[in-house]
Amino acid sequence: QVQLVESGGRSVQTGGSLRLSCAASGSTFSTCDVGWFRQSPGKEREFVAAIRWSGGRTLFSESVKGRFTISRDNAKSTADLQMNNLNPEDSAIYYCAAGNRQDFRPSDVIRTSHYDNWGQGTQVTVSS
Repeated sequence: QVQLVESGGRSVQTGGSLRLSCAASGSTFSTCDVGWFRQSPGKEREFVAAIRWSGGRTLFSESVKGRFTISRDNAKSTADLQMNNLNPEDSAIYYCAAGNRQDFRPSDVIRTSHYDNWGQGTQVTVSS
């Protein structure tokens, strides 16, 4: 089991930047893929970005590609989501998730079922 705690969410203006962090506890974090998802009121949880356990592969949704980056530090058991050029459509609760899977298929990585452990989320609000 991996316990996850997100931080860094706050209110920013359009065009601003935020860095979300996901702190993990548990010995298996370094073997887990990490994903970031977001959810707005009345909408389904949406895939944002993911990074392979090794850090060697990443994947982004089309809506954030070019604006967001994802990174991890297995020695510190952390994973970060750097978000630049934010717009109001990025407003949501952002969740960090971890899953230990053999493969990193994009069609799987974008699904919540790829992940076994979830944090409680951090709120991001972007005002125009």
